[in-house]
Amino acid sequence: MSVKVFVVDDSAVVRQALAHMLSGNPEVELIGSAPNPLLAMEMIKKRAPDVLLLDIEMPGMDGLTFLRQIMASNPIPTVICSTLSTEGSKVALEALSAGAVAVLAKPKLGLKQFLDDSRREMIQTLKTAARSKPRARGTHVEAISHTRTTPTRAAGLSSVHALAMNKPVVIGSSTGGTQALEVVLLSLPADAPGIAITQHMPEKFTAMYASRLDGVCAMNVREAKEGDRLERGVALIAPGGRHMQLFKSAGQYFVHVVDGPPVNRHKPSVDVLFRSAAECAGADALGIIMTGMGDDGARGMKLMHDGGARTIAQNEETCVVFGMPKEAIKLQAVDDIMPLEHIARAILQFDSRA
Repeated sequence: MSVKVFVVDDSAVVRQALAHMLSGNPEVELIGSAPNPLLAMEMIKKRAPDVLLLDIEMPGMDGLTFLRQIMASNPIPTVICSTLSTEGSKVALEALSAGAVAVLAKPKLGLKQFLDDSRREMIQTLKTAARSKPRARGTHVEAISHTRTTPTRAAGLSSVHALAMNKPVVIGSSTGGTQALEVVLLSLPADAPGIAITQHMPEKFTAMYASRLDGVCAMNVREAKEGDRLERGVALIAPGGRHMQLFKSAGQYFVHVVDGPPVNRHKPSVDVLFRSAAECAGADALGIIMTGMGDDGARGMKLMHDGGARTIAQNEETCVVFGMPKEAIKLQAVDDIMPLEHIARAILQFDSRA
């Protein structure tokens, strides 16, 4: 059964190029397009799509406002198609926080050639999105945020054992992960154990994403740089286009940020981070695999599990896409399966153990 796609983009050229790109593929069906959200809203009431392919920089009602309305009333899996300008990246991150499943980069020039070259990636992304369960920004996040009058470094859950040894926590996520990570990090206190995160994300997004989280979380959140120390109260996010590895020196944990070929089709790869944690931290580490398509991280988590590390997978009910956790569970690499909202407390409970 083909995936029914509806396109919302103010550019006639883009709409024609996308129609050409999707035509003739038995896996997807373009059921309609509109130049603005107001027309789109009426059209999708008559025939609901499996996936929306949405531009966010449009006159009149912008795509972000439209997305928030859709997610609040009748959530539809949505893929954002945006230019990777600084402003475009910022708004695309807001769209992911509002419930979009994925972002595809759209160049300002050479559009037709780009779409032809990216046909396979786009079709795979649309198919993935169609199988997802979009989650609008949750009320549980808002409830935590409402307790914060200013973004100080003292909010979140109370640390169970503030002076416990800094045992490293490593987290891997993909589709739906930008929202899921925000839920977890917003719930942690300023003295939470150091966390190394690999989230599949385009190269120009990670620094901005880390900065955005840093502004609302009690922990310090930043894009990782070569040689950064993984210390209490700090969350390091692997930069897009680079792998991140954990290593230990003089009793402290640090990160390597390295180039190299994609692993499991991804760079950064969750498997690369998890394998390094298994090698250098052994039973001292906590590994967490969250929402995402595919199997990246499953084998690395198996190495962690077999080396004595504690391992957790997000449950199917709270995942946007239950791909990566499912594969880790199939490999018997997981100690516990839990809802997204329980993961922060599990991190603090792990931290409190001697």
